[in-house]
Amino acid sequence: MKIKQLALALFSIILITACTESNDDSTSGSSDNFDRKALLENAADNIIIPALQDLNSDLTALKASKETFITTPNQTNLDNLRTDWLAAYKTWQYVEMFNIGKAEEILYSFQMNIYPTNTTDIQNNIASGSYDLTSPNNNDAVGFPALDYLLYGLGNDDSAIIDFYTTDSNALGYKNYLSDVIDQMDNLTTTVLTDWTSSYRDIFVSSTANTASSSVNMLVNDFIFYYEKGLRANKVGIPAGVFSTTPLADKVEGLYSKVYSKELALTALQAVQDFFNGKAYNNSTIGISYASYVTLLRDNSGSSDLTASINSQIEAARTELDQLDNNLYNQVNNNNVAMLMTYDELQRVTVLLKVDMLQTLNISVDYVDADGD
Repeated sequence: MKIKQLALALFSIILITACTESNDDSTSGSSDNFDRKALLENAADNIIIPALQDLNSDLTALKASKETFITTPNQTNLDNLRTDWLAAYKTWQYVEMFNIGKAEEILYSFQMNIYPTNTTDIQNNIASGSYDLTSPNNNDAVGFPALDYLLYGLGNDDSAIIDFYTTDSNALGYKNYLSDVIDQMDNLTTTVLTDWTSSYRDIFVSSTANTASSSVNMLVNDFIFYYEKGLRANKVGIPAGVFSTTPLADKVEGLYSKVYSKELALTALQAVQDFFNGKAYNNSTIGISYASYVTLLRDNSGSSDLTASINSQIEAARTELDQLDNNLYNQVNNNNVAMLMTYDELQRVTVLLKVDMLQTLNISVDYVDADGD
């Protein structure tokens, strides 16, 4: 009996030890000799923080032009305000994919770029003069899309738009709302940037393990999620009717300004490719990246050059996208087949990133996929 009990105890110890070792293996840092910390340092120091700093500067300029317009609402000041809005919106395309840290905590992107904007909510807020722009109920009444409406969509022409800020019975309400939306965008961006530069950067770059909550894994998942949902679906697929029974042209980004929807999509695609390749935000320096990681692992296994395939397919998608009308609303209504062809090319990138790349990196998808690969 004692021998049987001793054997049972010994078996239990062996089993527990084996399970512990197995769990440690699955949650430990990568054993592939790739410098994951260098990847994170390049992402933080040369891409994410510089892009946020640029956006912060753009929004400071936008605030200044907003104050000038509110003081003197005329055509020149409206044009300047629109110019600064577009500059900041294009920079935003380099920031939106990084939904990590404070950005995730405060739902940054939800308060910056939910489109189409809800014009009824905007008008109700202006009419009441009482609103909480941080409320989730107002996510579709703030940010860049709300400014798109306030700067381009209030009237049939520029003269009519300026009237809302001058002769309208509630001109002060329109001025206040315009001002509050821009101030909120600036405050949110400052909050995210300050967190990166004060404490989060060091936490971020030190999280190198291959776990669901590590920086390397979360960052690549956020990157792919943005590409799949924020770029492929929102900018092209949804307006083209890929996920509905009919095309939805009024779902395009930059609906009211009319001519910037393709430009914003092209900028976003460039931002995606730059990040994948580790290109610095404000210069041409190439650093350690997910492309580097993929290349190392594929070379070690003798597999095909996935990095080249991803870049080649992004170029194919860019070629299709670049052929579209500057106004994607018109493109959907006049020749939606071209939109669908562009979506198909973008979708091929999704498969390479979400399936081939993640399998190569041995990283699991951490978000729910509602529309398949």
